[in-house]
Amino acid sequence: MEKRNLWLCGHWRRQCFMAVLIGLLMTLTVSAQNGQANKSVEQEQNGVRAAIELYFRGHAMDDASYMRKAFLSTAHIEGIREGKFTSWTLDRYCENFKGTPAKDEMSRKRTIDSIDLSGNAAMAKATLVHGSITFTDYFVLLKVDSEWKIANKVYYGKRQ
Repeated sequence: MEKRNLWLCGHWRRQCFMAVLIGLLMTLTVSAQNGQANKSVEQEQNGVRAAIELYFRGHAMDDASYMRKAFLSTAHIEGIREGKFTSWTLDRYCENFKGTPAKDEMSRKRTIDSIDLSGNAAMAKATLVHGSITFTDYFVLLKVDSEWKIANKVYYGKRQ
């Protein structure tokens, strides 16, 4: 009887050891996958930021070429301008940029407030302080051919 108990005790220890080892390996595998997923989300967020930074650069330089890099060619820019609804194609929007930065450019501030991602679609919110007007921009973005582009933008401007 004593030999049988020793055998059961040893067998039980091996089973416990294997169970703990399998649990540890599963935990490490899940952690590694989560680490890759977090890295992937961060990379995608950086891609979204890059598109919006091109848009910011277009404003700073008053240069339509940056806007064309930031937006899909089919994009629309919409908002209320001087009390009236405005909807511009990208081509019409780019006509506003003449290549001469604003005199107060050094005092202007542009920030990305938030980004929300789902696969190849994203939305972002940005605040632009341009002199006495603060704009809130909402972007809808798509990842097309491995590159994030602004598909559409709506804005709200408020005089201080």
